[in-house]
Amino acid sequence: MVDRNGWGRDRHVLTGSLRRPPSSFVEQANVTESGIHEAFEENWPECWERAADLLSWSDAYDTVLEDEDAPFYRWFQGGTLNASYNCLDRHLEAGRKTHTAIRWEGKHGERETYTYRDLFVAVNEFAAALGDLGVEEDDVVTIYLPMIPELPIAMLACARIGAPHSVVFAGLSADALATRMAAAESEYLVTCDGYYRRGDAFNQKSKVDNALLGLEQDVQTVVVDRLGDDLPHVLGNNEHDYYDLVDAFAGETVDPVPRDAGDMLFLMYTSGTTGEPKGVVHTTGGYLSHVAWTSHAVLDIKPEDTYWCAADIGWITGHSYIVYGPLALGTTTVMYEGTPDYPDRDRLWEIVDRNAVDIFYTAPTAIRAFMKWGEEYPAQHDLSSLRLLGTVGEPISPRPWNWYYEHIGTENCPVVDTWWQTETGAVTVSTLPGVDEMKPGAAGPGLPGIDVRIVDESGAEVDAGEAGYLTIARPWPGMARTLYDGDDRFLTEYWDRFSNPDREEWRYFSGDAARVDEDGYITVLGRVDDVINVSGRRLSTMEIESAITDVPGVAESAVVGRSSETKGTDIYAYVSTEGGYDDTAAVREAIIDNIEAAIGPFARPEGIVFTPELPKTRSGKIMRRLLEDVANGEELGDTSALRNPEIVGEIQAEIRDE
Repeated sequence: MVDRNGWGRDRHVLTGSLRRPPSSFVEQANVTESGIHEAFEENWPECWERAADLLSWSDAYDTVLEDEDAPFYRWFQGGTLNASYNCLDRHLEAGRKTHTAIRWEGKHGERETYTYRDLFVAVNEFAAALGDLGVEEDDVVTIYLPMIPELPIAMLACARIGAPHSVVFAGLSADALATRMAAAESEYLVTCDGYYRRGDAFNQKSKVDNALLGLEQDVQTVVVDRLGDDLPHVLGNNEHDYYDLVDAFAGETVDPVPRDAGDMLFLMYTSGTTGEPKGVVHTTGGYLSHVAWTSHAVLDIKPEDTYWCAADIGWITGHSYIVYGPLALGTTTVMYEGTPDYPDRDRLWEIVDRNAVDIFYTAPTAIRAFMKWGEEYPAQHDLSSLRLLGTVGEPISPRPWNWYYEHIGTENCPVVDTWWQTETGAVTVSTLPGVDEMKPGAAGPGLPGIDVRIVDESGAEVDAGEAGYLTIARPWPGMARTLYDGDDRFLTEYWDRFSNPDREEWRYFSGDAARVDEDGYITVLGRVDDVINVSGRRLSTMEIESAITDVPGVAESAVVGRSSETKGTDIYAYVSTEGGYDDTAAVREAIIDNIEAAIGPFARPEGIVFTPELPKTRSGKIMRRLLEDVANGEELGDTSALRNPEIVGEIQAEIRDE
């Protein structure tokens, strides 16, 4: 049966039963009030003062929310603050100079530790250097660095002098860098000579050189020497060595520039429906309040913790939950360079063990990889320091959720399954681990103060169990202020579809499909455009993938559409199995049986391709676009962001041999 929204219904249940968090966790949790959802509702929007109170303000704000120019909402108007001050200076003033701010784990076993005093010094020296290069308040500084300490240092230095930063993921191509710098009209770039990819030196500066050739503006470039003699490089005109610059300003301090709460803190480009990247603008007051609050309430971060978000700072998760959220709370944040399986598949658990990590936050794609590699890898290490586990980046189905809960958390750690986006800035849907019960496969309710509604095509809320569109009916502090390339596109992309300006009703459209159950828990089904139209039936790729990964022996899967003359589109599934499952014929049969039982015979894949790995970015996301190109025999798009590009050729060969 297919419901009126186009997603299948009467399928297997995608979520597990409710589970209570351990009482030992609740006793020490930052947020434990059972009535917090109701309290935020009754006091909205002033309830968000609780988030703002986690920060230090230069000038107090006049109003919590100004909505006269909706949906260009303004949070904490009248207030001024500086993000760098909030992440550094105030912790020093509180007597925590020697507390560790960043622990960095390099790809080749290098380790660096920055105390809050060390980080303060490094940020101030680079802020002074940027000012000497001509960077002024409101100039956009592009940062194109891998996961090395100079990346958060550069971000905080920009924030200190009031210059918005635009971080471009280091794995993106020269064209992607040039497009983003041109759109931002950025005249300043911080990059490096190169970085290591699975042990080999990779030339980053050559990509930069190619990108700058296509720009109209002159660019001042700062180059971090990451590889030394492994990759010698020569600096040209308008190029400066990072270490020479900071040495010239050794010991300098720069007063943090007070920024209006609504001033841009950073610009982040993300994909758009038109194919042109969208420059998402995040503000200083609202964004920083929201990431601090969710780090405190959802991730339960305390200053004495060692916290690890195993993401890349090149994406929004790293901005919010490696840099700004944890450092605003004064905790120790871990950052690592490389991949989870290099030099061995126990690398992450060795880091957790050695650093006594309290909180671990990672992506479901990584968890499925851990499952595939086997429980023996985490079992080699002492993970008893862990107090809380989190997932981010995409929906997680019950089976990997339960594996994570059992083998990493030993059933003693709550799991927070968080839904949010680049545009939301911070977590918006999740359980509060000290308040709410967990439900494997469901993210949870909207956070206190965030009005999430699942609606049909007309904007009416759907019944429990039905699929619809995930929308947010009220503003929230971490929300994007606008798009850098124009307010009109901001309205078109996010607000026009389900809003009624005549009645002053504005509703944010996330672009995701979801279902809400009788407990008010939301299961995210994936992007609305991540559907396959098979003989007139619109099927969610996430639900098909969930049915596949429910099969014993399957580690992970990716489902795409392949053009068909008879049905319009065929379903094509790429499947990676766990170690020890060599009988792919039996697994194939079980996959088909499970899909037919869970969804229906019409969802049976036309092709199932077994592969040792799925193509993934270095941040762990499966590149389904490439798999769709492979299935349709089309020319491959940009593969520069892949951490395992060799697997694409293997998959192509497998399909040719069918």
